[in-house]
Amino acid sequence: MPGTLYLIPTPLGKSKENEVLPDFVVQRIRKLDVLVVENIHTTSRFLEWIGETVPTYNIEFYHLNKRTPEQEIYSFLKPLKQNKDVGLLSEAGAPGVADPGAKLVKMAHQRSIKVVPLVGPSSILLALMASGFNGQQFSFHGYLPIDEKNRKQHIIQLEGESRRHDRTQLFMEAPHRNLELVQSILKYTQNDTKLLIATDLTLSTEYIRSQSVADWKKGDLPDIQKRPTIFGLYAK
Repeated sequence: MPGTLYLIPTPLGKSKENEVLPDFVVQRIRKLDVLVVENIHTTSRFLEWIGETVPTYNIEFYHLNKRTPEQEIYSFLKPLKQNKDVGLLSEAGAPGVADPGAKLVKMAHQRSIKVVPLVGPSSILLALMASGFNGQQFSFHGYLPIDEKNRKQHIIQLEGESRRHDRTQLFMEAPHRNLELVQSILKYTQNDTKLLIATDLTLSTEYIRSQSVADWKKGDLPDIQKRPTIFGLYAK
């Protein structure tokens, strides 16, 4: 029988205490000696934070990012075929969601390998939960275009789809361009459209605010530059 592929969520930022991972998830992580990760250095710090894990020098690491060739990803199935359990970790949050690990999960399913998602933080779902927007019809769009003309067109399109289909639209930006994106949203959307800004989710510096574009225009924008943020639009 092949091993099990465990999908391991990781914290969304640095914190001294573990307030996001259930104990049974932590116990599972401590037993794994084969890990597929985006960044070995980051994962090593995460394992130190967990504590009492298999020593890193005894862990078999596989490196998976958006540039990893498909044939190389296929080779990561080898320990699973040898009846070893494997953990798949994202840099932050849930693996396989807006994350290159989805390719390995797909290959595991194609070969009837058991896949087990473990409980932990997902910035996308946490933002949706806290938005007050429609939680039954929603889409995540990743990063919006950087080019101003294309960004404008995309924002207007997302707003229109939200209004027509009663759909929550979620997306993100590189943290150093957060304020630039917010300014574009305020410039190109209708005043009654709702905008969600959810920053540093699960951290002590967490900021979550959902209100109309008109209300956002009235006050000062929050300090979200260079801080991981999920944005939401709702035009219904």
